[in-house]
Amino acid sequence: MSRKSDFLVLLGAVVGGLLGYVIFFALARRGLYGLALPGGLLGLGAGVCKTRSKAIPVACGVLALALGFFAEWRFAPFAADGSLGYFVSHLHRLTPITLAMIAVGTFIGFWVPFRRGQEARKGEPLDGVPRIK
Repeated sequence: MSRKSDFLVLLGAVVGGLLGYVIFFALARRGLYGLALPGGLLGLGAGVCKTRSKAIPVACGVLALALGFFAEWRFAPFAADGSLGYFVSHLHRLTPITLAMIAVGTFIGFWVPFRRGQEARKGEPLDGVPRIK
């Protein structure tokens, strides 16, 4: 049952991340900068289901971080060179607010599935069948 719940958590993360990415650009077209949304909604999507795996929250955090940087690259590539390689090699030139928003999204992307995993590891069964004591 654990593999099924891990799959559902990752599926929720993908759906949430895609939704966050789309909403980020919809807001950006209206002059709002919500770079924490892609990673944050990835975490919220992952938190829909529980998993006992300790690796899933770490994977979600890494995915949230990567999605945050990817969204920023697609939104505002460097003027000198718009390639992803140049962007990655010059991450240290991003503004503090950009880095802070990516960090917030990454934190949410990790924390929500981590907390849901703690609930699952405390003894609540993932299959919905109560334990007999």
